Amino acid sequence: MTNITSLSFVSLDISGDNYLAWVQDVKLHLGSKKLNDTIKAENKSTAEENFTSIFFLRHHMHEDLKSEYLEVEDPFILWENLKDKFDHQKLVYLPAAENDWAKLRLQDFKSVRAYSSALFKISSRLIMCGEKVTEKRKIDKTLSTFHPNNINLAEMYRERKFTKFGDLLSTLLVAEQNHELVIKNHQSCPTGSAPLPEVNNMSFQQNVRGKGYRGGRGQGRYRGRGRSHGHFRPYNNSGHPKWQSESQSKRKAPRGGKTENICYRCGMDGHWTRNCHTPDHLVKLYQIFSKIKRENGRNKFRQQ
Repeated sequence: MTNITSLSFVSLDISGDNYLAWVQDVKLHLGSKKLNDTIKAENKSTAEENFTSIFFLRHHMHEDLKSEYLEVEDPFILWENLKDKFDHQKLVYLPAAENDWAKLRLQDFKSVRAYSSALFKISSRLIMCGEKVTEKRKIDKTLSTFHPNNINLAEMYRERKFTKFGDLLSTLLVAEQNHELVIKNHQSCPTGSAPLPEVNNMSFQQNVRGKGYRGGRGQGRYRGRGRSHGHFRPYNNSGHPKWQSESQSKRKAPRGGKTENICYRCGMDGHWTRNCHTPDHLVKLYQIFSKIKRENGRNKFRQQ
């Protein structure tokens, strides 16, 4: 009972607006049941096949249409009557479909998938109205509606000489996904956002040892400037050995709390310029940064 009451597709409306789509659905269903000959002229279908076919047609029609053709028992006669009544819909839909096809442009859509969906819908309407939409016509329509800024890209695709629209569509989808991936990577890490490289732990230890702490002769003794014999502090705040006299450790600038023994070569504290072992490429980066900082300060002072 469920199979009798349920519809395989939308029934034919009394206005006939869905007649073209309804015809395609009926042909496909009758063909799958091997009943497509029942709606052809001079067919040799059996009585059982004709009854099955006309029952299916009437089951997918509006109630008012069923009443109008109540006495018709031949599926071919019913099919021809409906054709005479609603076949003029092709003349109604064809100009609108051709107008939509003329206005269809790839550059008006945000994605390739949205464009392809609209193209297939318009193509289906043209085919139902009796127009032929070939693969070449779809390809030419797509390549000729690229944005003017991408005209070189369109010519590149044209030189590949696609014969199937599906091949061109898959190529455009892959190119669109790759473009979106590049944009996302750029937005997550824009150009110039990477921090400047810093001195690693090994370089820091070498810089600290370069001041008064060397192997060989006199190891363990302070060999820094002035060779002071005062009290020593074997460790600094970072936990690394830092052999310097108490008098040097107390020398601080009046502002900012920074010590005076700052290296003017690399900008680090804890050693003098003559004992600096910072790599040259880090020294160049610091000097460039200092130069830019000084220039910005001068400009700010002039504006004030």
